[in-house]
Amino acid sequence: MNSEHAVIEEQHGRVRVLRSNRPDARNSLTSGMIRELQRAQAAAESDDDVDVVVLTGADPAFCAGLDLRELGGTGANLTAEPDPDIPFGHPWKPMSKPVIGAINGAAVTGGLELALACDFLIASEKARFADTHARFGLVPSWGMTARLPALVGRAFAVRMSLSGDFLDAQTALRVGLVTEVVPHESLMAKALEVASAIAGNDQPGVRSLLASYRRAERHLLDPALAVEQATDHEWKKTFDPSVVEGRRSSVMARGRDQARG
Repeated sequence: MNSEHAVIEEQHGRVRVLRSNRPDARNSLTSGMIRELQRAQAAAESDDDVDVVVLTGADPAFCAGLDLRELGGTGANLTAEPDPDIPFGHPWKPMSKPVIGAINGAAVTGGLELALACDFLIASEKARFADTHARFGLVPSWGMTARLPALVGRAFAVRMSLSGDFLDAQTALRVGLVTEVVPHESLMAKALEVASAIAGNDQPGVRSLLASYRRAERHLLDPALAVEQATDHEWKKTFDPSVVEGRRSSVMARGRDQARG
């Protein structure tokens, strides 16, 4: 294991833990980190020794979204040519294996979309959730407008996206965004306990059942993802990285205040 990697891979029995590892930047996503996360997910999918994936972050955050320095500079972490193997609305190539999100801190904007792409979430008491696209004048492209209302309902999703306000872990549990909230120091033990229970079941059965859930879900998600794709395509024609750079300091300060609260 190389601690210098942007994504650390850990094996626990038949469970692969993928841990984002830019803690000083709150695990915000550069273009390189996005590629490394996608590579790590693909490696877990193809590894016969892996039955379940747990996605988490190095404390203090799960993921603060796209790295704003890169976004406000080159914009490469937003506008890079997409991987043709990854469908629009997905941060990584869809997997046949379950992915559990262990949310150890703030999951914001693109970080919230990473969390929503997991099959279900377990949260630390320190977890915080927010969609701050509107604070920067951005639009989502990893499925926010499809997956968030499917979990918390349309009205609550719209409120989150238009306000940018942060939810604490208990509120996230109440609205159905997470399945459980545990003490911070117990988060990984709980996530591995649940993952190991899944890994201990009949794996062809697990994957068939998961595929059935996902096929049923697609009837709701695919039309919404198509709308999000069309919106994203039109918006990117006018994207100006300098706008992000100009708003970066004030938005980050507002977010830090809310996350602490």
